[in-house]
Amino acid sequence: MKNISFDIAGLILLCVLFGSIVFRKMTKGTANRVFLFGVVCAIVASCADIWATTIDNAGSSNVFSISFFHTLFLIVHNINPPLQVFFVISLLDIWHKIDRHLSLKILLVVPYAYTFLALITNPFTHAIFTVDAQNGYQHSWAFYSIYVPMAIYLVVDSALIICYRKQLKLRKVISLFTLSLLPLITVGIHLVIPSQRLECFGIAVAMMFVSVGIQRPEDYMDTSTGLFKLSAYAADMKRNFTNDKHVNVVMLNIGNMDNLRNMMGYDLSEELVRFVAKKIVLLNQGFRAGALIYYLDRGRYRIVFKEKQYERAEIFADALLSELKVRSSFKGFDINLAPYVVLARCPEEIESFKSLMAFGQDFHLKNHHTGQVMMAPEVYRRKEFTIQNNIDAIIERALDRRSFQVYYQPIYSTEQGRFVSAEALLRLFDEEHGFISPEILIPAAEKSGAIHKIGSYVFEEVCKFVSSDTFKQLNLDYIEVNLSVAQCMHGDLADNILATMSQYKVSPDTINLEITETAASYSQRVMTENLNKLSRAGLTFSLDDYGTGYSNMKRVIQLPLKIIKLDKSFVDEQHNPKMWIFLQNTVKMFKDMQMEIVVEGIETQEMVDAFSNLKCDFIQGYFFSKPISQPDFVEFISNSR
Repeated sequence: MKNISFDIAGLILLCVLFGSIVFRKMTKGTANRVFLFGVVCAIVASCADIWATTIDNAGSSNVFSISFFHTLFLIVHNINPPLQVFFVISLLDIWHKIDRHLSLKILLVVPYAYTFLALITNPFTHAIFTVDAQNGYQHSWAFYSIYVPMAIYLVVDSALIICYRKQLKLRKVISLFTLSLLPLITVGIHLVIPSQRLECFGIAVAMMFVSVGIQRPEDYMDTSTGLFKLSAYAADMKRNFTNDKHVNVVMLNIGNMDNLRNMMGYDLSEELVRFVAKKIVLLNQGFRAGALIYYLDRGRYRIVFKEKQYERAEIFADALLSELKVRSSFKGFDINLAPYVVLARCPEEIESFKSLMAFGQDFHLKNHHTGQVMMAPEVYRRKEFTIQNNIDAIIERALDRRSFQVYYQPIYSTEQGRFVSAEALLRLFDEEHGFISPEILIPAAEKSGAIHKIGSYVFEEVCKFVSSDTFKQLNLDYIEVNLSVAQCMHGDLADNILATMSQYKVSPDTINLEITETAASYSQRVMTENLNKLSRAGLTFSLDDYGTGYSNMKRVIQLPLKIIKLDKSFVDEQHNPKMWIFLQNTVKMFKDMQMEIVVEGIETQEMVDAFSNLKCDFIQGYFFSKPISQPDFVEFISNSR
């Protein structure tokens, strides 16, 4: 008698697993669909094996029924190994590599084709098994040959897992090896002990391992929208670039999502996110493109099309933009979305994963809303993102080689009619990438922590210059040095600055430290202690970029500030009557508080005259000089006399 208890247990597990997959909606994506098909095949195989074994145990003489159910079991059961390989290929997303090689296609198809043909022709050849009324079901001379394809698929499966293991987390590698090896072990037990029907149970347990270890919706599904989430997008796109898989990406950023969230509140804004997601899903269904849809966060969506679907992606992008830019009513709000849509070929137009992620983060902030689909080559600045991707290495190289340079921009005194100071500005010319914009350099340095080393380097270079005989001959009062927000928050800032000044015997009245309005808006204790300690030591402070942020005026007044630097945006709008009134009162207010005024961004004689008449103390801008190297600055000041 053959024991079917394990078959029944396996069938129960598989039915529970099937229900779990459907309930959790784990049916999106090729890998999920292959896995679901494998579960269905395993259920059919279990039912066929239970029925065939039951007939065998009953001693039935119905040759057709015995032959049919054994054949059905073997056909469906032996499809499991190739499905495992297909699942791994789908999980690794390397079907495009298989498509390029006919030999790989043959390797995937031929082994199971042999099994299938051997089984459907068995009623005529009796090579796999025989059935007769007297002896029932019996293995024949070629029976074990149908397990050779299983071994081939096992080798292919293991080779893929080993070759691409770096793209998978450890738990996924373990789950995939379990899916391959556990059924093999149960087959071996059955061959040794034919009365124990363990194959279907082994497959069921292995699939449960995969469901727990790999099919975890919380890892890659956004519960709010039902779309794939940021982590899934990052993993998929990184894998695409690694595997040289070409795709077309439609990037949608709702430019005013933050404002809408502030206006509508969290709950309604989440409904709006789902509302937009539903529109994208319906549009995708209408196009029947099978594109993968992701929701990242803060109104950012991604729709990924296959390589050969560029024209369809282009039409989809136009349709999506047309759908979203129409003013509509939502939950009692009259909303007007600001959809920015970019279509990009990857890797042809955006060449790396890091560049794609960096570009997608904020392209809506760097481009005007035209109401048209933007093509990646029009808005993607390859050099800029190449630099961003390598900025940490660039900074480290510059620090090691001390290749940073300090430039100086002269500052003119309207009262004295001469240049009395200058602002020290950091510049970097990398040997590979050329000039690195401070707009890229400074944020990256702050993020990595390198800003402290860079700040120390700049300050030391300024101190060397100020302590030199050359500087003393220029008859300048002081040099301004910028401090970043990160530097201001560093506990050792004051001590380091004072130590460097002491090393080069620099007088405090020859250094003026600049902090930005953004830094001034912080009220952290560490920054306050730093500024107060430096102020007590005799250093003065400027507030840079006044008018560009949202600093608390009480906070600004409390800081030990000597100079206020009006941002260039004031200069650009000087002909606006309201702006001029604001400027007049702003200048008067700060001068009444015994503060001095510097105007930045002056480019014409008209601007010089206007702000001189406004009683601004100092003028800085391209009208006099752009930032220049130290030797050029020394020559400029000397000639200006």
